[in-house]
Amino acid sequence: MNTPEIFEKTYTEYWKKLNAFSYTMTQDKDLAQNIVQDVFIDLWERKDELNINAIEPYLFRAVKNQVFKHYQNNKFDKTVLEDKFEDYVIDHFATIDPEVLEVLYSLLDKLPEKRKEVLLMYKMQDMSIDQIADELGISKQTVKNQISSGLKQLREGLKDVAWMAPIVIFSHNF
Repeated sequence: MNTPEIFEKTYTEYWKKLNAFSYTMTQDKDLAQNIVQDVFIDLWERKDELNINAIEPYLFRAVKNQVFKHYQNNKFDKTVLEDKFEDYVIDHFATIDPEVLEVLYSLLDKLPEKRKEVLLMYKMQDMSIDQIADELGISKQTVKNQISSGLKQLREGLKDVAWMAPIVIFSHNF
């Protein structure tokens, strides 16, 4: 395959995912598209000098860096973006990339057993607080406390892996 074909294939394969990723971070459709467009333009312009082993992580990292650069230029606090990443991972437990899931499970394993069980029932099995309380024979308040504490611990752990944001594959259609 020649370079234009490879580029077109890459563009077709990743445009939607990158756009969804960019939109998740910016919450601005036009800005998200412009950022992804800039990444692809840069990729095309530097195609001869770049030596990329894994295109997917490279593209996601490039989009994330562009988003950060945009917000830095506009005096924006990047912790807000990192929080969005953490929220996304926690809210979309079941649909995220296996690599990130591995990290999540290792974070989950560090939780106390009951807290982990409650969190998995709540996030993975979509059980309500009432259902969890009934099934485990504990109060609704205990369930709420366990969920709150569990999510807080996961967020803390995710701060250390915010660099994985580019690896996360967003499966939403915008």
